[in-house]
Amino acid sequence: MAARVEHLTTSGTFSLDGGTWDVDNNVWLVGDDEEVLVVDAPHELGPIAEAVGTRRVVAVVCTHAHDDHVTVAPDLGERFAAPVLLHPDDLGLWTMTHPSTAPTGTLEDGQVLHVAGVDVHVLHTPGHSPGSVCLHVPALGVVLTGDTLFQGGPGATGRSYSDFPTIITSIRERLLALPPDTEVRTGHGGSTTIGDEAPHLQEWLDRGH
Repeated sequence: MAARVEHLTTSGTFSLDGGTWDVDNNVWLVGDDEEVLVVDAPHELGPIAEAVGTRRVVAVVCTHAHDDHVTVAPDLGERFAAPVLLHPDDLGLWTMTHPSTAPTGTLEDGQVLHVAGVDVHVLHTPGHSPGSVCLHVPALGVVLTGDTLFQGGPGATGRSYSDFPTIITSIRERLLALPPDTEVRTGHGGSTTIGDEAPHLQEWLDRGH
């Protein structure tokens, strides 16, 4: 079968700055019946491994290193003999969750990953965290935005290592420049499109979050 994007949700907690919150996280699999990229590795290994099945994992790609997105990334990489990729600007956050296990590879702006005959373009989109990335798959008309852009606005920037002006710049320059019909698959909650979100940029600026 042709390349596609598959989805599952796992539940757990997110902790930072002394607080802990219950969260549901999206996991995205980009690939076909033979191989996949796993985008984010939250909370539980079992459901993600079950979704992968017998397919080859090209890489485990972390959109950023908040603990609810990388919980089982090392375990998933080991289980499927796959590299775990993270932008180096988020290594400080990564070590809060995995102090003795480093990612096995890096993500860089402009990097192109390959899976199931399609190209996956890495966009460095700091703001929610210093090393946040989005993954644009032009052939599928999809961008995976992690916690950078949601239905209704930017990701949260009220905690450590986050910055509102920076995330706005990332969204304006990197995401809103994509075709309007590009589907936005987010780190939490429902999906949207670039065209649905673009008209609201000034609203986000006015509210400041």
